[in-house]
Amino acid sequence: MKLAASLIVCTLAFAQSAAVVIPDLAKAKWTREANDPPGAESIFLRQDEKTGGMDLLVRYAAGQKLAPHWHGVNERMILLEGKVTVKVGEGGETTLTPGAFTFVPAREPHRLSCVSETRCTFYIAWDGKLDSHKVQ
Repeated sequence: MKLAASLIVCTLAFAQSAAVVIPDLAKAKWTREANDPPGAESIFLRQDEKTGGMDLLVRYAAGQKLAPHWHGVNERMILLEGKVTVKVGEGGETTLTPGAFTFVPAREPHRLSCVSETRCTFYIAWDGKLDSHKVQ
């Protein structure tokens, strides 16, 4: 988990002029937005003024599932805590453990489930303005 957190801080340092440092996730200020799934919380890290790209830390309660959906921009995720299953496109379902990385190309349907007995925490980033579309 320390390696993943270090990678996040390094990525953010190169991506913007103002540094973002979160030394202890347990003491960080987690927030809940109105459209978040039940039990979900996040920490907004940054948004690129030119592209609209965003970086967040997100955590879901054990058992939380996201229905199949897609975005118009690329998505990257690094799992920090818990165990997650991910299905991207026509591929099979993959189980991720802390430190695992996932890249989802724009417009690729995907779904995610927190399958651990504890919450799942991850870093997630989109390289353009976030939109979300349910898979029909």
